[in-house]
Amino acid sequence: MGIHLTAIHYVYLTFIVLIMALLIRRRDTTMICVAGIFILGIIATETLGGSISGVFNSFVYATRELLGTIMIISIIVAMSQILMRTGINEAMIAPLTHFIRTPAIAFWGIGLIMMVTSWFFWPSPGVALIGAVLLPVAVRVGLPALGAAMAMNLFGHGIALSGDYIIQGAPKLTADAAGLPVSSVMEASIPLVIVMGLVTTITAFWMMRRDMKRGTWRDGLVAGKTQAHLQSEEDGEQAVISPGMRKGLAIAIPLLFLADVIAMFLLHLQGGDATALVGGTAVFILIVVTLLAHRNRGLEKVTSYLIDGFVFGFKVFGPVIPIAAFFYLGDAAFTELFGNVLPEASHGIVNDLGVALAEIVPLNKAVGAITLTIIGVITGLDGSGFSGISLAGSVAQLFAAATHSGTATLTALGQVAAIWVGGGTLIPWALIPAAAICGVSPFELARRNLKPVLIGLAVTTLVAIFLV
Repeated sequence: MGIHLTAIHYVYLTFIVLIMALLIRRRDTTMICVAGIFILGIIATETLGGSISGVFNSFVYATRELLGTIMIISIIVAMSQILMRTGINEAMIAPLTHFIRTPAIAFWGIGLIMMVTSWFFWPSPGVALIGAVLLPVAVRVGLPALGAAMAMNLFGHGIALSGDYIIQGAPKLTADAAGLPVSSVMEASIPLVIVMGLVTTITAFWMMRRDMKRGTWRDGLVAGKTQAHLQSEEDGEQAVISPGMRKGLAIAIPLLFLADVIAMFLLHLQGGDATALVGGTAVFILIVVTLLAHRNRGLEKVTSYLIDGFVFGFKVFGPVIPIAAFFYLGDAAFTELFGNVLPEASHGIVNDLGVALAEIVPLNKAVGAITLTIIGVITGLDGSGFSGISLAGSVAQLFAAATHSGTATLTALGQVAAIWVGGGTLIPWALIPAAAICGVSPFELARRNLKPVLIGLAVTTLVAIFLV
């Protein structure tokens, strides 16, 4: 049975198009998102008070959804400050400078390390682990902070998450919806993930080098600083430790994070649990190093560093919360905030739009592949990447039955498209972990990713047509 689209669906789609157009033109979209929330509230509640309250409540909802990411970023930044003021950071990265000597090596090295880490633990904890250690090295050899963010983002939230070969969360969802074994979807996704990954990362790297040579590169730094250079204002108080202790801590801190990685693997910690382990470790490192460096002023300075970290975290997230609030309405947030006013068979606004698209296109192999990509993109707009991939599996099954073509390939294509868009390479709040750790604007990172990801999706869709 088809989904009956209502005025809510069409208004949401109109604002999606408008927001994407403004992002491409490098214009701010906060006001447009607030207007979209307000108008959707008017239609849903038919009251002025309900729609005005909905704007505020949507901000609260978005903040609640993003709070874990805000915390880990803020704590990592706070820890990094004391490490830099004491020189421990310099001692930690010194051995890496022997291997990472050029911007190109830094870009591909960070990316590959991020990809492998993300396969085992998903990208968010990987960003926290890798960014804190490798970002200063990358910046030192000439790779812009935004370039490092691109590498972590494309390889982690793009390549690793879209395949998800170790944890297998994504292929399990799509395979179940398509009525296929998980192994068949994973096997079918391998050539698509490889093509998408190669095309996107090579294009992104080439465009970065081209713009740097032309002088048109935008660093996109937040307040003109990278996270590696964000420090507390000097207050005349020294943060000094002995050379021997500095060297010991420079060895111990990476070992603690390595222990986190081992614990994640042995205890099967993933996603939020893995991030929490990294965050808790960072808090204890912050406390111990601050007490050693500031001695009798250590108690007060721990609080000071945490405040600085939270100020940075909310400064980065502040512009993103209104946009996230609007896009979350595409999924479960709408019902929670405005009540059950969507059609009875609805599975959320973005999923309804995807189903409607699948119902109006002709059924053949080429159109099927293109449609699965578009559905993946649409359902990824809610910023999760995972909420719509079950729909991709269902639609793939529909096209495969009608055209007698490869269900597994179409399913994998929808999965790749949804996660590359919604999992964290184009939607600004979904790529915040990499942007915040590197101290760059998530909007600028989304703009840098836009062309490479769209080119990658086009090439991958073309490859899928021949594989179906």
